[in-house]
Amino acid sequence: MFVPASPIYIESAMLADAAFGTGPGRAATELPAAANPLDRWYRAVVSGGQGRYGAAREELRILRAGTADPVLLSLAASTEGSFLRQLGWHARAATYDGRAAALILPTEGTVGPDRVAAICDALTGLAADALGTGRLALATRLLRRSHDAMTQAQSPQGWRTLIRWHWVCAETALASGAPDTAAPHAATALALAEDGPSVRHRVKSRLLVAATAAASGDIDRARTLADVVGEQCREHGLLPLRWASSMLRAGVSVGADASAAATDAQECAEAIGRRGGRFRPMSDSRV
Repeated sequence: MFVPASPIYIESAMLADAAFGTGPGRAATELPAAANPLDRWYRAVVSGGQGRYGAAREELRILRAGTADPVLLSLAASTEGSFLRQLGWHARAATYDGRAAALILPTEGTVGPDRVAAICDALTGLAADALGTGRLALATRLLRRSHDAMTQAQSPQGWRTLIRWHWVCAETALASGAPDTAAPHAATALALAEDGPSVRHRVKSRLLVAATAAASGDIDRARTLADVVGEQCREHGLLPLRWASSMLRAGVSVGADASAAATDAQECAEAIGRRGGRFRPMSDSRV
């Protein structure tokens, strides 16, 4: 999706690779400057994956000021919603995902793959928001709508859309206390990610498989996978996923290993805070 093929767009292709390919840990100084609003979105995705939420939000702000394209504006809103979800602010995220949906729904006639991908981003994001606020039935309905949008598209959906859908399906099943239902979705997401170009999507998919294993009682597998994910996060600078893997490791480990994982999670949270991300306090009833 949105990966330019022409050589004249080589810098955009480099940004796309950092956002959805092999270089998610590249520093902002290593990336080409944004030449257009799409490039801004790529740069926001890269910064968000590294936990640099302040920089990512600034890229999205400039994107919104520089385009009237409803697809790009919808993607920007969905991306902002995903950042809030990663920090625990699901109700606030729903405002952005709702805005993303409003920008591109309803649709009439033939809908191109980019627009369908944006529709699915918005609907899957809203499903994740509903899940985070305990509305599992609503999450299930939104996932069904997202799937319908995919199946009604004129062209097959790309790996990213499908992976995200399987992620939220698995998470909804886990929240419903059904790890046996979650496991196939997590496994499918990982298989798709392993065939795809994105390091970040492979790492997150492995983390979800680890969480599913933990929920199923296979603690040894969960711990092993979480350790692998933690190392990959360090290698590629994926700080939010490193925080999540450390939280999981703290929950499936004992003794000194659990304490070390909890310490790492705290250090990740503090680093994310310095980069412009504020986690919702556990004592805050707002979600």
